[in-house]
Amino acid sequence: MQFPVIESPLGDRYYLNGELIDPADARAVELTKPCDDVKYYETVRIKDNVLLFIEDHLKRLSLSVKGIEDFPVDTEHIMNEAYSFIRNVSGGSEGNLRIVLTSDKLVMHICEANIPSPELFRTGISANVLNWERKDPNLKVFRGDYKAAVAECFKKSGLHGLPYELILSDNEGKLYEGSKSNFFAIIDGRVYSAPDDKILIGITRNRVMSSLERAGAPLETGMFTLDELVSRNAALFVSSTPFDILPVTYVEDREFDSVNNDLLNRIMNEYRKCTEEYINRNT
Repeated sequence: MQFPVIESPLGDRYYLNGELIDPADARAVELTKPCDDVKYYETVRIKDNVLLFIEDHLKRLSLSVKGIEDFPVDTEHIMNEAYSFIRNVSGGSEGNLRIVLTSDKLVMHICEANIPSPELFRTGISANVLNWERKDPNLKVFRGDYKAAVAECFKKSGLHGLPYELILSDNEGKLYEGSKSNFFAIIDGRVYSAPDDKILIGITRNRVMSSLERAGAPLETGMFTLDELVSRNAALFVSSTPFDILPVTYVEDREFDSVNNDLLNRIMNEYRKCTEEYINRNT
């Protein structure tokens, strides 16, 4: 399935191979049309004019390219161009920056930022379950069949309305990853995550690891069905670039008391400190 290079753009200009172009430019219009190019992408959170953890994003971008086409990726050049871009476009101080790379194009634009309200950090989110075995989960490229299945599942309203996120399950019914986030379960004071070969190693996940260490929480490898999580009184959370760490209160029709879990609250506090320290270092 074909997809465009530019999706859901915001802002008054886009970046294309060293140039700032107007959305009405013929080259920009062409980038919004579906094409066959393999597209490697990263979505970087902009906060206080800082591109959060961009070094990690670009490292993953380079690894994604190496896993399929293996053309040269100049991460230092991309970082410099990214900072130059957000300084020169509207909406570049807060939000999300989408970086898209093909074999012959480097494209950047401000994109929709699904930044949660403060209330969701207090009340937690609801999620649906999507049965989907991801192919090459550590390569971040556009996959049409996956995007279509995710979009359809997000439309399914449950007892608690439309879901904020989807949790993927494997063919054995074990939950292992969010559709746009990493997924964690806390059981008896230990934090569990799926094996690395099952998931996209998220940028926020790396910072979550540091936060776990600072909170004194050991990380274990483990996957559980929804029934197992309920029976073991688990607390659940997801982590992602747009929304940092969010407690999960509902999965389908099951309820979890994640927001009142002391360990999860310590992890969230340590993550906030980690983000603040990064911004201070790069301001």
